[in-house]
Amino acid sequence: MKISLAWIQNYFDTPLPKGRELADALTFHAFEIEEASETMLDVKVLPNRAADCLSHRGIARELSAILNIPIKSDPLRALLQKEEVRNSPIHIKIEDEKKCARYMGALIRGVKVGPSPAWLQEALEAVGQRSINNVVDATNYVMLDIGQPLHAFDAGKLTQKEGAYAINVRSAKDGEKITTLSGDEYTLAPSITIVTDANTGTPIALAGIKGGKAAELTNDTTDLIVESANFDAPTTRRAAQKLKLFTDASIRFQNRPSPELAAYGMREVLKLITDIAGGEAAGIIDEHPARAEEAHAVSVSLEHINAVLGADFSSAAIADVFKRLDLPSEQIGGVFTVTPPFERADLAIPEDLIEEVGRVIGYDALSPTELPPVADTPDQNRYRGIERMKDQLVEQGFIEVSTQSFAGTGDVTLFNPLDTAKPALRTSLEENLAEALAKAKYAAPLVLEPGQKPKLFEIGTVFLKEGEHLELRMTERVPEWGDEAATVDNLSAANLEEYGKGYEPKRYALGSFRPYSAYPFIVRDIAFWAAGAGQSEAAIEKLLRERAGELLVRLDRFDRFEKEGRVSLAYRLVFQSFDRTLTDEEINNVMNSVSSSLAELGCEVR
Repeated sequence: MKISLAWIQNYFDTPLPKGRELADALTFHAFEIEEASETMLDVKVLPNRAADCLSHRGIARELSAILNIPIKSDPLRALLQKEEVRNSPIHIKIEDEKKCARYMGALIRGVKVGPSPAWLQEALEAVGQRSINNVVDATNYVMLDIGQPLHAFDAGKLTQKEGAYAINVRSAKDGEKITTLSGDEYTLAPSITIVTDANTGTPIALAGIKGGKAAELTNDTTDLIVESANFDAPTTRRAAQKLKLFTDASIRFQNRPSPELAAYGMREVLKLITDIAGGEAAGIIDEHPARAEEAHAVSVSLEHINAVLGADFSSAAIADVFKRLDLPSEQIGGVFTVTPPFERADLAIPEDLIEEVGRVIGYDALSPTELPPVADTPDQNRYRGIERMKDQLVEQGFIEVSTQSFAGTGDVTLFNPLDTAKPALRTSLEENLAEALAKAKYAAPLVLEPGQKPKLFEIGTVFLKEGEHLELRMTERVPEWGDEAATVDNLSAANLEEYGKGYEPKRYALGSFRPYSAYPFIVRDIAFWAAGAGQSEAAIEKLLRERAGELLVRLDRFDRFEKEGRVSLAYRLVFQSFDRTLTDEEINNVMNSVSSSLAELGCEVR
C-alpha cells in the first residue's frame, strides 16, 4: 500500500523522521518496503495484518509503537454515538448473512457535487489516486485513512416506495448483467454477491468490489445513499477472480476487516462529505445480523515469552510493548492477559503476543544463544546419512542442484499443473537433471575454471504409482559407489539411518553474494609470449583487467609453458553487462585495445 508521509504526519504532533529512516523502522520491525522516497512509502502489508494495516491509521499505529512516539488522536478509539435508526428512509435486506455480516446505509440530502478541496486532491494524488469529485474522493480518503471501503449511490436514480428507499444484498441471478462505473459490462453468476435497488431489482453494485452505472453520481446529484458494509472475504475474492476485477475495496474485504469497522467508516465519511459537499444526514440504518463474537483475551507468561525468544526481558519491558501497541493488558504475577481491540483479529494465541514483543523491541536486541545438541533420533540419522552423501560428492567436485518435482510424463498427473508442458510428477530425476546440466554447461565460463566441466547431482523425491521415495542421480559415475552407477534408485530410510549414525555434517564457508546479470556473456581467449622470463604475471593480469574495463567479469589463466627461454601465457576473458546485451563488435574493440597494450609492454600476441 502506498503511504503518504504528509498524511501519516497528521497523526502525530512530534515530527517524524525522514522517509528512509521510516522505511528502515518498518522493515526491521513490521513490513518490507517496496519503494521509498521522501514523500511516500510503498509498504508490503501481508495478509495477517491487512485487516488493520491497509490504511494510514494502521501504519501510523505501527510507527507509534516502533518509534515510541504517541499518536495525537485515533479515529478507531473515539467513542461512537448510537445512531437513531427507527423510521429510517432506507430499508435494508440481507438475504445471506454469511455473505454480508453488516450493512449500514445513510441518506444525505442537499449535497453539492463538485471538485474536491486542494488538500484532499493532493492527499489522494500523493498515493497515486485520481481525484474524481468531492463525494467519491471523500469515500476513497476514508478508506485509505482507516481501511473501511465505502460507496455512495445517487439516491435520485433509485426508486422510492411509500417514501422509502430499499437496498437488497443478494446473490446474482445466473446470466444477470451489470455495467460498472468504468463502463464495462459483466455477466454474473449466483456465486457473485450484488447490491440492488430492492424496489426494482436493478443491480447497482458488485458487493465489495465496484459500483454500478445505474446509480452513478453526477454533478446534478443532490441526495446520496452512502454504503458502509462488511462483505464475506472468500466470496469477494472468488468474485473478483472470476470477473478479473480487482479493486482497493475487494483487496480489503478479502482480508477480513472487522464488521465493527463499518460504523467508524460511516461516521468519518458522513462528517467529511457534509464538510466539503454540504448537505445533511437524514437517517442511518444498520443491519448487523452476523455479529462477531467478543474478542477473547489472550494470556502469556513472562517465562514463556523469554523462553521462546531466548531473551531475558523484564516485566516492565513487556508491559511497555503492549502499551505502545495500544493493546489493553493486565498483569497478574508473571502472566500478561491482553484483550485485543476489534481490528487486531491476528492476535489469537500466546505466540502471537510473543511475536509482537520480539518485533517491537527488535530481534537485534536478542543475544545469540547456541542451540542444544541434536538428539540422536532416526530422523536425525536419516538427515545425516543424506548429508554424508552430499559431502562426499562435493569433495569429488560435484555441485548440488534442486530441480522442480514436475515432469513431462509420469505415473501421477496433476489436476491443475503450473506448467502445461510438465503436467505430471517426476518418476526419475533424469529429465530435470539433464536440463540443469545443459544450462550449467552454458554458464560454466562464468563460474568454473577453463576446461573444467560441470558435474551435478541431486537428491530428491520421485513419485511412482506404487509410492514415493528418495533417489540420488549424478551426471557422472562415481567409482567408489556400487557398480560405478550414476543413479541410486532408492535411498531407503533404514539404509540412510545406518549410513548417518555418528556422522557430523561438514560446514562450508559461504562466500559473499555477488549479483548476476540476466544478459548473455561473451568469451574471448588470448595467448602471447611474455616480454621476458622474469616479467611479472601479476603485472600482466593487472594490465589485462585495466584494458578490458568494467565489462570484464572473469579472468583466468588457462595455459603456461616455457620454450627456449620464453614464457607463453594464455588467458580467458569473460565479458558481461548488467544492463544490455553486448555485441561482438563492442568486445572486438576491447580485445584490440588489450592486444595493443600487451604489444606496448613488449609481449608478442599469438
